Amino acid sequence: MVLAKKYIVVKPFEGVPKESDFQIVEDELPELQETEFLTKAAYISVDPYQRMKLKTKIPCDMIGGQIAKVIESKNPEYPVGTWVMGHFGWRTHTITKPENDKYCAQKPYLYILPDFGDLPLSLGLGVCGRVGNSAYFGFTEICKPKNGETVVISGAAGAVGSHVGQIAKILGCKVIGFAGTDEKCEWLAKDLNFDFAANYKTTDLNSYLKENAPEGVDCYFDNVGGEISSTVLSHMNSYGRVAVCGAISSYNETDPEKRKATILQPFIVAKQLKIEGFLVNQFADRTHEGINQNLKWVKEGKLKYKEYVTDGFESAAKAFIGLFKGDNTGKTLVKVNW
Repeated sequence: MVLAKKYIVVKPFEGVPKESDFQIVEDELPELQETEFLTKAAYISVDPYQRMKLKTKIPCDMIGGQIAKVIESKNPEYPVGTWVMGHFGWRTHTITKPENDKYCAQKPYLYILPDFGDLPLSLGLGVCGRVGNSAYFGFTEICKPKNGETVVISGAAGAVGSHVGQIAKILGCKVIGFAGTDEKCEWLAKDLNFDFAANYKTTDLNSYLKENAPEGVDCYFDNVGGEISSTVLSHMNSYGRVAVCGAISSYNETDPEKRKATILQPFIVAKQLKIEGFLVNQFADRTHEGINQNLKWVKEGKLKYKEYVTDGFESAAKAFIGLFKGDNTGKTLVKVNW
């Protein structure tokens, strides 16, 4: 008999999530049936989208991806010792029957990790996982950047934003990033080679863009929404392209008045902008293409990464809440200690 621990959401999120919204319970797992396999979690992913995606009946299991090792198997395609990325949620052990699982029967919710060599397995949830593919496909397929163009990124010190900025530099673009602390901006400029980085909390963004992007903005990768995005769009060039990956500025805001921002339509029409929202799942059939390209850049030293790792399964709720307070730089992960 295997006892799994898992997180249950016991209260609807109101404003910033609280630790009291979660409960850890034990889940007794049955014996394996044919084609099933049992995994043990090594790393659990903590992401802003989980705040918005969880719109189901409460109480419910907490959603999310994890890197896990197959420790028992009756499925020859997933032998013992195999490392997988699975959308198993926040739990320590999982039994999966791939063809029947509500998540894992669909791409890209379950796959065997490629060989990372000497690199950490945790990259399978970050630069060489769904986060990396969000950056790679969202930027290259929607923004379609050209050499010499100016790219602006909001939430630039987050897992996706910091990745997008580096791809933009690889492709020969001028890159401007906005983040929430001076330390994060210093990391973007000094370590990731952003051309400019500014603290949106202490900087007049309109003046900053006039000074540092006098030729206008060609591509905008939006992780934040709100007034920051309205300001950036006002500086876009004609036929500019915008990829909308998230809107974290509004996720926890319950006051409708504070969710308002300058109207966008005049900029969109006058500048003939292309704005497209996306989910990484629309590129599911190309999952390994994105992983392999990002892995190649990491191995070549062209793509750097930073992980914000908290130790212990019991730390997941605290790490999640920290996302909305700006605690993290780069990808937030929970290491499940064995």
